[in-house]
Amino acid sequence: MRLLKSSSVVIFSSWRIKLLLWAMASALATTATAAELQSWPQNKPVSLTPGGHDIQVVNVWATWCAPCRKEMPLLSRWYVKQQQSRAKPKVSMLGVALDSEANIARFVRQTPVRYPLWRYSGTDSTAWMKTLGNPVGALPFTLVRAPQCGFQAALLGEVDEAKLDKAVAQARQQCGRRR
Repeated sequence: MRLLKSSSVVIFSSWRIKLLLWAMASALATTATAAELQSWPQNKPVSLTPGGHDIQVVNVWATWCAPCRKEMPLLSRWYVKQQQSRAKPKVSMLGVALDSEANIARFVRQTPVRYPLWRYSGTDSTAWMKTLGNPVGALPFTLVRAPQCGFQAALLGEVDEAKLDKAVAQARQQCGRRR
């Protein structure tokens, strides 16, 4: 009981509780809809449940979304740079399309994408995006997260390298403080 009176223990406990609650909410949000996510073009069920200690960048897009189409080449170039970087933690990236298989195939023939693509096959993409931190369900939407240290940043609208670099730097900084 004495230990609980120590301010450092209270802060530590508060941090642990927040991290635990965030992890539980994240797990519920990602596992509840795992059957609605499929790898593309393989059409195998996949899940956003984090694995390892990477920083995850999840870009939600559609072929009918002009800003989404515009940012895809930039995202591909940025992803290649991240893969060549020696910075830790590493960055993993994927795009989740809110679109049909045929539309995705047609788009990637015209605009090659260097990172893995998945497809949302559920019936309520707005509700699904809200579980990821998108308050209105608008596109494009990019989520940068590092679940191992409780970092999450929701970027609504078209992104550029500066916005992505800033979010990843913030994740690395937060993860560095938690070691």
